[in-house]
Amino acid sequence: MARPGQRKAGARRSAARDQRRVRHRGDIVVVLARAVREVEAATQRGRVTPAVRTQFQAVALLLREERARVQAEPSGSDSHRAEQLKRLDGIATILATTAVQDAGLLALLAEDAIASDAAQALKRDMLRTVGVEPAPEEVPPTETPAAPATPERRVVPQSVISRQMANPFLAPDFSAARERTARPRRLAGWELIGPLLSSFERAGGGDSACMPLPAPSSRGAVEGLALMPHQAQLVAAAAAGHRSFLLADEPGLGKTAQALVAADAVNAYPLLVVVPNVVKTNWAREAGRWTPHRAATVVQGDGDTIDGFADIIVVNYEVLDRHVGWLGDLGFRGMVLDEAHFIKNKTSQRSQHVLELSNRIRSRTPRPLLMALTGTPLINDIEDFRAIWQFLGWIDDAKPLGELMDALEDTGLTPADPGFYAVARRRVIDLGIVRRRKVDVAADIPARRIADLPVELDGPAGRSIRAAERELARRMVARYETALANRSAAAVVGGIDHDLVRRVARWELKDATTAQAGGNVFSMMRRIGQAKAGLAADYAAQLARSAGKVVFFAKHVDVMDAAEDTFARQGVRFSSIRGDQSPASRQRNIDAFVNDPDVAVAVCSLTAAGVGLNLQVASNIVLAELSWTDAEQTQAIDRSHRIGQTEPVTAWRIIAAQTIDARIAELIDSKAGLAARALDGSDEEVSSSADVQLEALVTLLTEALSAVPQSGAA
Repeated sequence: MARPGQRKAGARRSAARDQRRVRHRGDIVVVLARAVREVEAATQRGRVTPAVRTQFQAVALLLREERARVQAEPSGSDSHRAEQLKRLDGIATILATTAVQDAGLLALLAEDAIASDAAQALKRDMLRTVGVEPAPEEVPPTETPAAPATPERRVVPQSVISRQMANPFLAPDFSAARERTARPRRLAGWELIGPLLSSFERAGGGDSACMPLPAPSSRGAVEGLALMPHQAQLVAAAAAGHRSFLLADEPGLGKTAQALVAADAVNAYPLLVVVPNVVKTNWAREAGRWTPHRAATVVQGDGDTIDGFADIIVVNYEVLDRHVGWLGDLGFRGMVLDEAHFIKNKTSQRSQHVLELSNRIRSRTPRPLLMALTGTPLINDIEDFRAIWQFLGWIDDAKPLGELMDALEDTGLTPADPGFYAVARRRVIDLGIVRRRKVDVAADIPARRIADLPVELDGPAGRSIRAAERELARRMVARYETALANRSAAAVVGGIDHDLVRRVARWELKDATTAQAGGNVFSMMRRIGQAKAGLAADYAAQLARSAGKVVFFAKHVDVMDAAEDTFARQGVRFSSIRGDQSPASRQRNIDAFVNDPDVAVAVCSLTAAGVGLNLQVASNIVLAELSWTDAEQTQAIDRSHRIGQTEPVTAWRIIAAQTIDARIAELIDSKAGLAARALDGSDEEVSSSADVQLEALVTLLTEALSAVPQSGAA
């Protein structure tokens, strides 16, 4: 076997041969291509020797330098430069895909990787091959300037570092962002932001607040799913070239699906989605449904578990401060801001981070897709539009920008002209404001539907609940194995004995209904309800601010108490309807919710307020805890979905992901028939609560047994 020195000499002789064949700078690509193919072949054979690593690093060093030289070269045509960069990017692709196959090669791509003397020497030889004399080697300074300090909480997840290391030469090209040609400004001396905001306050109640939208397209249909006509209209607008939207549809009209499919229609990947904490799991789930061919990842905490190579990155406002650094450099081609009214206070840290990210994307990416989603009606909180319009790139702190300024110039009017306000409002709306109400698209949506909202139970409460669930499964497995061991040999069956599983589940359910202590299925569901209470109340408060009155249902008094504490802290007025109230007190609370416009939420007991109430003043319902039957759930929804209701009703069911809560939700749906429940409102009782409880335990035990070897199996 040849020693490294012999291989190095061989490489130099090969370079000498190349020198006789190539005589101009452009042929460096030929040398690089040949060298990278040799490295690729050696890696595929599993023979990554020191000489191969030297050759790999030499190619990487020279490729980086050559790419920078081509980009900075003042002479030559744009087409020639683009052709050279395309050829270099092809080599970079091979280099990156080769690197991920070997950790040693991958480490050589890091920015702080030390270039070996052998790699530097080989790089110089490769340059001389094409007749280029290498620059004299620089003597490193005795002291390296300290890097600028970063905020203490800033982090860069390891998977993001791996992405950067694996693909350093195919990093986002920020040089292609569009530069606008300056126009003479007739309105340069006018203050315009105030009049633009005022134009919305002056509008009449019947004035349209929605841009013209094209006919619905068929884009967005995936197996088992299809966009509703009003959703498909927005996607068609994006596909036709529109790139900024203030999507202000009422809750329940599918803004999430519209944003995801619009991003897919214009290939706005990678896509950044910034959301409230309570809905980030749901965004990942919806991405899996509507764009299953695109990987989505959710940033939790410091981002230790994220997929750095995902197409869709979902992050919540609360942790944005830790991640804004690397997010700003990832090269996003689209950004979605859910519950965009969260940034209305421009002095807040969350608003500043959002605007910083938006500015980076707009300055580096030609025509990015920017979408601000909020259900807040356009006639309220006009000043809140400032931050949202700035996020979309329509204005800055002082003036309209780009397309909006051009549109105002073209009107020929000034704020002193009477017709300015109506025309200016129309120009802003045409930039991308889309507002539909449930009553506007009633034909598109069912009269009543249930939307599941999965949430992650983080922190000690979530860990405790998952530990209790594992303990319950362990206890049933032990009971199952004891019963199996006491059987005669003739009675033992191969694999899991499903009859025995069902009997063990019945024993556990009987014990749970007769004993109040211990980690049984009922105490576990109560603990899950307590853990969900704050998240469910937070979502109900968001709905109340954007869509009007909300009915909040819970099973347990302590869950109602926790929700009411959350509403009180957030300044949301509520009525409380419970089973221990006197008739007079109960009626006062009902009347306050129905008649007082400032009472935004009715906090109701699922059992005490699930029947006999008329709450059709609200069209949004939050089910903070699961009932054991679909009929009980339907009775609660029918407090709003009844004669006198003029809008479609949406029930938001809060589900604790990755817990028994999610299993029970699936069981309730399967027992009742999901299609009937969601589309025609069937409340037929097809199973008892005991059936669902038993099946939940059967499912839990079966999954636990499937994960471990079976005792006594034939």
